[in-house]
Amino acid sequence: MTQQSVEPKTSPEEAGPGSRVPAGRSWLDRYFHISERGSTVARELRGGVTTFMAMAYILLLNPLILGGPDVDKNLLSQPGLITATALAAAATTLLMGFVGKVPLALAAGLSVSGVLASQVAPNMTWPQAMGMCVIYGVVICLLVVTGLREMIMNAIPLALKHGITMGIGLFIALIGLYKAGFVHQGKATPVSLGPAGELAGWPVLIFCVTLLLIFMLQARNIPGAILIGIVVGTVVAVVLNAVADIDPKAWSSGPPELAGGAVSAPDFSLFGNVEFGGWGDVGVMTVGMIVFTLVLAGFFDAMATIIGVGTEAKLADDKGRMPGLSKALFIDGAGGVIGGVASGSGQTVFVESATGVGEGARTGLASVVTGLFFAACLFFTPLTAIVPTEVASAALVVIGAMMMQNARHVDWGDRSVAIPVFLTVVLMPFTYTITTGVAAGVISYSAIKLAQGRAREVGAFMWGLTVIFIVFFALNPIESWLGVH
Repeated sequence: MTQQSVEPKTSPEEAGPGSRVPAGRSWLDRYFHISERGSTVARELRGGVTTFMAMAYILLLNPLILGGPDVDKNLLSQPGLITATALAAAATTLLMGFVGKVPLALAAGLSVSGVLASQVAPNMTWPQAMGMCVIYGVVICLLVVTGLREMIMNAIPLALKHGITMGIGLFIALIGLYKAGFVHQGKATPVSLGPAGELAGWPVLIFCVTLLLIFMLQARNIPGAILIGIVVGTVVAVVLNAVADIDPKAWSSGPPELAGGAVSAPDFSLFGNVEFGGWGDVGVMTVGMIVFTLVLAGFFDAMATIIGVGTEAKLADDKGRMPGLSKALFIDGAGGVIGGVASGSGQTVFVESATGVGEGARTGLASVVTGLFFAACLFFTPLTAIVPTEVASAALVVIGAMMMQNARHVDWGDRSVAIPVFLTVVLMPFTYTITTGVAAGVISYSAIKLAQGRAREVGAFMWGLTVIFIVFFALNPIESWLGVH
């Protein structure tokens, strides 16, 4: 069933019992329904700025993930990735503000970026990878239009949804620990602390200090804890690099120094770098699994985030309906297309939008403000590039820890739930692929239900996924058996 958009109405809480919307309102008030929703322009401006401050860290983390070790370094540059990240976030957030008219901000989804960097880009060219991103966005939009998005959400067990979120969290945390130099590939063990069982160098120590600082700020409920931690960590890194004799090669992304001025023209070298087709060497099955994984990575959190933030803003009713819900879901899907064209990864609604709502934001005007701030960041790429990888990596670990909070929703005493969730969570970081974790969780869930004589509880859609994932795991033996090379 397709989500129906509910037109905003004036409630007693918003405009007072029996009152009407004041006459002579400004076009801004009328367009964004500011008075109807009990807000003011000042609150919307404050909420938009707060949301931007809470999610500005994405300008540092997304380029860090996308510029992984397996992508084409000759094509990708940090300025280009920062520009792409800011451009895509600005475009989608402004679209949400002007069209969706709700206080929701979008930016690159770290789970989608993780899939692109670890599973997609290493197997094809960067333009082809961005083409896959565009395709996944189109698929999401079609799912929204046809109403299938809600059907799929309902078909996948809630426990597995929590498991997928936790697994992605551990996956992101592992990326952060590895990029910071805290975790290395060991000589006598698969992984080790540092290169030889101990931490080496000042940069990794700065990572540890930044990580602890962010955790401490969060424990004190300080707004914008991640951004504050990154700023402080960067300042410490700059000062330490200036006074201590640190080998420039010790920094993963180069010394934290400002090259030239703080302002520069945006680097649009990656914009429109999209290619469709040419996937013959990858294989149809692999392409299908990549698209499915991207859809899966960007699928689950968006609807829950939109409804959750909408409820916090008192825009949603008890059935989760809210003004512009169908538009918001469609724009979230379109974020995949926009992000692919910009080479900034798939865009999705950020839960940090709740911080702006907490400051009083109730309309799309707040999103417009947030989007304009992202647009302004296009001209401050050199300033953003100062942040060392070691500092930005600390935020990845923090976000991973935040995503692990879903563990409290899992019934660990029920083996039909606990085992699939466990396999989903651990296999994502242990195999360095999100698809493997999801596949293992789905197959084990169906198998255990079958063993318990409760096969009907699985549902037709889940059984279909089970068959697909069994083929995914058995693809290599099947190809060998059939003589396919």
